[in-house]
Amino acid sequence: MEAHETSEMIEETEAKSGKNRTALTISILAMALAIASLGGSNAAKEITQENILAANSYAFYQAKSIRQTSLKIAATDLELQLLSAPDMPTVAKEAMQKKIEDYKKTIERYESEPETKEGKKELLVVAKEHEAVRNHAMRQDPWFDYAEGALQIAIVLLSVAIVAGLPALFWAGAALGAVGSLCAANGFFLFF
Repeated sequence: MEAHETSEMIEETEAKSGKNRTALTISILAMALAIASLGGSNAAKEITQENILAANSYAFYQAKSIRQTSLKIAATDLELQLLSAPDMPTVAKEAMQKKIEDYKKTIERYESEPETKEGKKELLVVAKEHEAVRNHAMRQDPWFDYAEGALQIAIVLLSVAIVAGLPALFWAGAALGAVGSLCAANGFFLFF
């Protein structure tokens, strides 16, 4: 074997090794892209779901407030009727007084109902919890978008590096892939 042939074999081996390294990098970044895409999809679903649950809790809270206000008005009306008709029969007074007491108990139950967690106080806590989860997912979501964009561009650069044989494109793609992977990790853990 001549020196010229040996030199050609070494160059072919180095080129093949570089292409293999680039192909492996593309595979790793494609996996990172799939994970980032999954994280972004889950964050978007969680935003929607938690927003709906928070809105439902606030709507239930509002319905309880409206019912509570209606009962307060009804109880006040009955109390005024009692005061305005002192000569009312005792049976009617007792029936009205019982109804006022029932209204007041229901008003208190609407305010707080720890056993069913359907009082206004409990509903407000639940709504705030759903908002907190939604807001967390909203902070995660853009990072997954950044990750997906960076990883897709990195994969394109690395693919072109294989065809063109330009090491600069490999390093640019690898660097952008690292940035994309860091963005994906931040999407999951919110380091910053």
